Amino acid sequence: MATWLFKTEPKTFAFADLVRDKTAVWDGIRNPEARNNLRAAKKGDLVLVYHTGDERAVVGVAKITRAAYPDPADADWLAVDLAPVRDVTAPVSLAAIKADARLADFVLVRRGRLSVVPVSDAELGVILALGRTKL
Repeated sequence: MATWLFKTEPKTFAFADLVRDKTAVWDGIRNPEARNNLRAAKKGDLVLVYHTGDERAVVGVAKITRAAYPDPADADWLAVDLAPVRDVTAPVSLAAIKADARLADFVLVRRGRLSVVPVSDAELGVILALGRTKL
């Protein structure tokens, strides 16, 4: 099982929307590198949901319920289906992530504009600890 970080603008689709709806199509990815990461995501993989905009924080954990398939809006791109797992007890801000030396090589820190990034097991452990969250 792999872990990913997916970014979303909370005004467009927040983690609370995923919790309310119980499932969602995660689509709209229009960057080739992010699409390749989405293609590598498998059913059952975990996803850290990261709110962009003013919040800039990891706020929830989801799981992929359907692996990559053609984006319903544009079949040249991909989508996955997600279901919520749980909120992060204490949202983990981008500032906290950047301040933690253990996350210096995290793709979110190095390639900040990428909307789908891999998360190593070690990075997942640090982020969950910072967020006081157990899975």
